[in-house]
Amino acid sequence: MSVNLQIIRERKIQNPKTRKGGVSGRRCDTEQKLGLSSRQEFWPMASSAAAAAAQSAAMKYLSLGVLVLQTTSLVLTMRYSRAASGGGPRYLASSAVVSAEAIKILVCTLLLFLENNFSVRATGQLLKEEIVGKPLKSLKLALPAGLYSLQNNLLYLALSNLDAATYQVTYQLKILTTALFSVSVLGRRLATHQWLALVLLAAGVALAQWPAEAVSGATSAGARLVGLTAVLTACLSSGFAGVYFEKILKESKQSVWLRNIQLGFFGLVSATSGMLAYDGQRVRERGLFQGYDRMTCAVVALQALGGLLVAVVIKYADNILKGFATSLSIVLSALVSYLALGDFHPSRAFIPGAALVIGATFLYGFERKSLGAGQA
Repeated sequence: MSVNLQIIRERKIQNPKTRKGGVSGRRCDTEQKLGLSSRQEFWPMASSAAAAAAQSAAMKYLSLGVLVLQTTSLVLTMRYSRAASGGGPRYLASSAVVSAEAIKILVCTLLLFLENNFSVRATGQLLKEEIVGKPLKSLKLALPAGLYSLQNNLLYLALSNLDAATYQVTYQLKILTTALFSVSVLGRRLATHQWLALVLLAAGVALAQWPAEAVSGATSAGARLVGLTAVLTACLSSGFAGVYFEKILKESKQSVWLRNIQLGFFGLVSATSGMLAYDGQRVRERGLFQGYDRMTCAVVALQALGGLLVAVVIKYADNILKGFATSLSIVLSALVSYLALGDFHPSRAFIPGAALVIGATFLYGFERKSLGAGQA
């Protein structure tokens, strides 16, 4: 009897502990499961965010690198095509601009078709809804399209009246106009070091493109004035149009290819109107593609591709970084001209100028990275 009572007492003493221990054990198991579940949910989200950030950074620098190569090739082929003297008539600059806009529309339509899983119906419906169905939004792109068309024609005019060194140095003023319009239109705030980078970039490009010898006075004062006016107007046009288009792209949820189709359409209308106004007689006499050869076709293709690359670059980066890539490509163009073509002889100022350009590029990129980290 005493043994049974002792067993019952032991069970009464042990049971509460067992129950508490059981509840506590189940609670620990539950917390462990919840903790494991939360970790399982957190790490995929963190890894996916890190992968997206890495992909965005890769796209930014890849697009900038490709833009440098494209701009370098365009400068070299354009200079060669305008300087070469063949037996036939020289191709019309206005015709080249029209052809480039047409190619850009065709390529963007194909890319939009690919983006919609090769569906003709979905692509046509999207074009109808966004272009025909929203005419007021589409008309917003008429202004930058007209400015881009004006800019492209002005650059050909400048190359016809200025030597290459003067043209390339003066055209770098578009970097400063882009910065000023970025601050005034987009409300972007540049740090002191970023403004310093812009100044160093402009000074570096000017030094790098400084001619080795004094330029002969074969060019008349009137032609030089026309060329300088064309370059300055193109700088203003490029700066405002680029920033305005950047604002539209970053405020829009639509595909960049759709926006470029709209931009190309208005650009084609503007370029065709300009061609008929200034070269209509020559087009009627000898045709739209007079003077075209393989080099001309390469220039037109590179110009059309450059417009698309610019759109991708300002989607992942911004317009000022695009200006840095373009400036760096000019230095590379000079190097290729010296090493491969042998038609460029750098002055003593070229090496320090190139160093300034590269240093300014890294300086501006470092500032952007630091600002981004601080905002995050």
